[in-house]
Amino acid sequence: MKNFALIGAAGYIAPRHMRAIKETGNCLTTAFDVNDSVGIIDSLAPKADFFTDFECFYEHAQTLRRQPHQALDYVAVCSPNHLHHAHIAAGMRLGCNVICEKPLVPTPALVDELARVESETGQRVFNILQLRHHEAIVQLRNRVSAAPKNTKFDVDLTYITSRGKWYAASWKGDPRKSFGVATNIGVHFFDMLHFIFGPLQHNRVHFLSESKAGGYLEYQGARVRWFLSVDASDLPASVQGQRTTYRNIDVSGEPLEFSEGFTDLHTISYKEILAGNGYGLEDARHCIETVHGIRTSKPQTGSPDEVHPFVINLSR
Repeated sequence: MKNFALIGAAGYIAPRHMRAIKETGNCLTTAFDVNDSVGIIDSLAPKADFFTDFECFYEHAQTLRRQPHQALDYVAVCSPNHLHHAHIAAGMRLGCNVICEKPLVPTPALVDELARVESETGQRVFNILQLRHHEAIVQLRNRVSAAPKNTKFDVDLTYITSRGKWYAASWKGDPRKSFGVATNIGVHFFDMLHFIFGPLQHNRVHFLSESKAGGYLEYQGARVRWFLSVDASDLPASVQGQRTTYRNIDVSGEPLEFSEGFTDLHTISYKEILAGNGYGLEDARHCIETVHGIRTSKPQTGSPDEVHPFVINLSR
């Protein structure tokens, strides 16, 4: 049994990590968050020590190292995006391997910096790339691998997840902390596309704002038009007033259905990490390069076959 600490215990995604720790037979002994709305701990790790000051959390973790049976083995990081790098580095310097949510860090340069900390400490960083474990994604990847050489699939990716006024007031709406909508809600899709279709060849941005973004990505095995938004006004008329989220991934005319099967993906990810098969820094590098490229690009006019239909509608 391994001892875990969790940084960011009050966040949306934290309960999935708590359940994964419990369901893999391990123990969450220590948790930290600046917010104290963490009642979920009572049902998953009621004996865990909890801190709202990082300095107290860090000192506590240091003292645990004096007793081998209490020392932390892993630190799970679920804090806001802009804190990931600091919290990952702190976890490794506590003598722990680290499991971090996406986006791992905002830039390729920080991936290199974490690699240096890995070398200095002898610890490892693992990124949660859970869509790689989804059955429908694995099946599509196998289909693409079996296609004739030089085949390029035509993909439309659309994801609209409505957010209220709270979003703009939170860290998620601050591009200095979330790194923008393409990074915050899109990074796992970009990882999925690379996982299925191979190396990225072209990255062009057609629209970029605080609430939505769209562009064109060309991979070894696919031409992808993409659109991401947190603006409810972008929802198609067919779902407005009925649903707050619209997700569609069309692969050469066939919809990719993967709305089910998400429940256990974090637990599967933890099992793979604990078995020595986790996704490390180099596995995460490509999607970090993709979103960094999007954030630093100047939107340009694209050819009609490259521009996502939802982007075209924005100019009408």
